[in-house]
Amino acid sequence: MPALTSAPEPGSAPAPGRSGPWVVLPTYNEAENLGPIAAAILAALPDATLLVVDDNSPDGTGRLADDLAAAEPRIRVRHRAAKQGLGRAYLDGFGVALAGGAPIVVQMDADWSHDPAILPALVRPIVEDRADLVIGSRYIRGGGVVDWGIGRRIVSRGGSLFARLVLGLAPNDLTGGYKAWRAATLAAIPFEGVHAGGYVFQIEMTYRASRAGARIREIPITFRDRRVGQSKMSRRIVVEALLVVLALRWEELRRSFGGPGRGGRGDRTGGDR
Repeated sequence: MPALTSAPEPGSAPAPGRSGPWVVLPTYNEAENLGPIAAAILAALPDATLLVVDDNSPDGTGRLADDLAAAEPRIRVRHRAAKQGLGRAYLDGFGVALAGGAPIVVQMDADWSHDPAILPALVRPIVEDRADLVIGSRYIRGGGVVDWGIGRRIVSRGGSLFARLVLGLAPNDLTGGYKAWRAATLAAIPFEGVHAGGYVFQIEMTYRASRAGARIREIPITFRDRRVGQSKMSRRIVVEALLVVLALRWEELRRSFGGPGRGGRGDRTGGDR
């Protein structure tokens, strides 16, 4: 299976590639969604490279991705041997995009919960040098969620509020996964130390970017529950995320007082929460 667990050195020479943004799209059993979402992404960002990262989907998503790539030079496919969680898929895809010379790396889900029409607005602050990380936010003016029950809304909003308070972060939406990264900002994050759980992965990547001095902006999005399939949300994922947030703060406090810090790893599943 792929062993991309760290970003390329920030100053390393990239492999030849397209000059536009790269969109990293992890998939697992997304055969019904992949064709339409790929077309919508490339229509919204015609100069983009779409990188499909498939975890050996039993429904044939990987084979479909290969067919799409054979017909469309802007599509590339990264096959992984088995399902290892959304965080690991993103880190793997980030490594490929950075090595390919991506100036901007976008992360988004394949289930239509992230509207491809927002992509130009998502990358614009980076193109205009007003941000290093742009978050598609459900929790600022103009943003929101539809098709969610009250319980999931509470968990999602509460998780962001908890992480903001504990880690001292400014963004309102810390658990969402619709983001655009300046390549240099993403490359500066040591991937091998990132917890790869989906819920906590989103929080920790923003936390690490913030601590490195990245300029972070939020733009409003409307998040819609997935069209096909089931959410991978679970109580275990939520509890793990809360514990990791506390651990990140504890490690930071230990370092500030001269104690050793520790990284951590995990291979769980999850996306926007």
